[in-house]
Amino acid sequence: MKRVFLLAAIGFLCSLTGNNLHAQNKIVVFQTDFGVKDGAVSAMKGVANGVSLDLKLYDLTHEIPAYNVWEAAYRLEQTVMYWPSGTVFVSVVDPGVGTNRKSVVVKTRTGHYIVTPDNGTLTFIASSLGIETVREIDETVNRRKGSEKSYTFHGRDVYAYTAARLASGQISFEQVGKLLPPAVVIIPYQKAVYRENRIIGNIPILDIQYGNIWTNIDDSCFRKLNIQPGDSIRVIIKHRGKTLYNQSIPFAQTFGAVANGKTLAYQNSLMNLSFAINQGNFSENYHIYSGNDWEVSISRR
Repeated sequence: MKRVFLLAAIGFLCSLTGNNLHAQNKIVVFQTDFGVKDGAVSAMKGVANGVSLDLKLYDLTHEIPAYNVWEAAYRLEQTVMYWPSGTVFVSVVDPGVGTNRKSVVVKTRTGHYIVTPDNGTLTFIASSLGIETVREIDETVNRRKGSEKSYTFHGRDVYAYTAARLASGQISFEQVGKLLPPAVVIIPYQKAVYRENRIIGNIPILDIQYGNIWTNIDDSCFRKLNIQPGDSIRVIIKHRGKTLYNQSIPFAQTFGAVANGKTLAYQNSLMNLSFAINQGNFSENYHIYSGNDWEVSISRR
């Protein structure tokens, strides 16, 4: 009887630990469109350290183009999955700061937390990792003391502060604020689909350092065309319905499979179909960029 009671008690304690474990790894990762030319990022980290000096603070990026919620959404999807479950992310690309857009903390199905305005930043995470729970930040509790009259720096006064309290275990996820339906604002875009011997998709982002074009056509979708290295594929790229690129290019596994200055299709590090010029800049050369209003279609030559 004592053994049964002991096992039950251990199980109960483990369940409590499991419920809170995801918020206790003390890691906070920051993403903004602030840049690092001034003290904004440092102020956010100062607030976090003011909550707890035990926190481990990291940067995802602070070079999101100003107001570009779409790119912020993509960088989260590109990165979150590689961090331990329980990591708390702060994403502040917030052109509507101070307006009635909701300030939320979401818990993904993988156990990650994202503190952000609900303005489309969670578009890709909702699709890939899934949203388990959404809570609206209660600013009467989870706001830096003395900042009540500040309306233009929620990243410092609300998001960094709330994230630090959550990551350090000073509050539970339930104490963030009221429970909302598990749905978030989604930016519309063309998802990758196979139709009539071609695939239609979107250009979510550029490999910005090199000017390569990254699509959302993943390996499982691409394989439906049965394209092999060395085969040519027809690539058509449109922006708002206007065709800007229409050529056949070889599919290769590495950049070096074609001569310098030559164009190729390849699969990037996320196993999504991409286009490049070997040691050149595809984006600048053809004036191709990224966003929810770009469309790409591919087919066998």
